[in-house]
Amino acid sequence: MATDATRARLLDEAERLFLERGYELVSMRAVNAAAGMNPAAVHYHFGSKEDLVVALLQSRLGPLWADRLAVLTRRRDAGWTPGAAELVDVVVRPLAELAARPEGRMLLHLLARTVLRDRDLPFDDPWFRHQPYRDLLSAARPDLPAQQVADRWRLAFDLLLQLYGEPAANVADLGAAQPPPVTTVIAFITAGLDAPSAGPEPHEG
Repeated sequence: MATDATRARLLDEAERLFLERGYELVSMRAVNAAAGMNPAAVHYHFGSKEDLVVALLQSRLGPLWADRLAVLTRRRDAGWTPGAAELVDVVVRPLAELAARPEGRMLLHLLARTVLRDRDLPFDDPWFRHQPYRDLLSAARPDLPAQQVADRWRLAFDLLLQLYGEPAANVADLGAAQPPPVTTVIAFITAGLDAPSAGPEPHEG
């Protein structure tokens, strides 16, 4: 369909411009012009610059996790209990692979900046929301209260976004500081997710 082709062209041009200039220096008008379209094209097809970024992230990053995590979910539903380490592995390795490429670093930077700034973004891909990850960890650690599961994932994702997305860095400097080996990152995140239960929260006096 023409609409799908138009959206794809706008996403391609936005990705190229973000890689060249960084998110802050790219306007909706610049994306429209680069795609050879009228000044209202991004607004018509996506709504806002933020919605354009959400669509770009889901298009480029969603497939990296979808198949791997869907396999874990199907196996869990069939009665298999996932381990925290295996769950962390399928989450972290795509991040490390992305961080090794310029376009991947830019996408991770965009992801970190948008998610850490606004946790209520209009993602419709389930793998961009926390609930599937919480369900998998709850299956691995049924002893953990739901709030501890949620808190552990929030801390894990915040750390991973800071590490691989470098939200405070300039686009030209992305990748200058090499992250730790992926095995070290996996071990560290697994230790946090799989730690003993912290017990109930103390009551305030």
